[in-house]
Amino acid sequence: MHCIKRTGAALAVALLAACAPTQPPAPTQVAVPLPPRPAVDPGPRAAPAAAPRSLADLRVQAALRIRSVNGDRCYDGVVPPLLLGIPVLEVELNADGSVKHIEVVRKPSNPTAYDTIKLATDAVHRAAPYGDVSRLPKPWKFTETFLFTDDRKFKLRTLDG
Repeated sequence: MHCIKRTGAALAVALLAACAPTQPPAPTQVAVPLPPRPAVDPGPRAAPAAAPRSLADLRVQAALRIRSVNGDRCYDGVVPPLLLGIPVLEVELNADGSVKHIEVVRKPSNPTAYDTIKLATDAVHRAAPYGDVSRLPKPWKFTETFLFTDDRKFKLRTLDG
């Protein structure tokens, strides 16, 4: 009788173990490191910028620098009568001419052209730094208007005079 109790108990344990939920084996994961992706395509590099002599000089010098570094993203000639988007950016600089902050002063009126804001801010970042501005009066800011065509190429209002 004693043997039957042990066999019955062993059978009960075996049945409970068979009915218990099982954990699936953990999948084997292999971490593959990805190369860091730059936030902005660096494109061609411009020569170091000279220190601007005035805030007006900063604006023109910055526009020339943005144009030279982003040449393949720009267009020449007459501005077409209809533009895709016209974002206006106010760019604040650090003393060394690096970009501190960009504020969108005007968004394109066409919602399908909102991507031109990113294209414009990327162009500004790509052209930085803008030269030592520490000798200029604060705030170290300039405003630029980007005139985008349907093919998302731009012209800078400062240089379209």
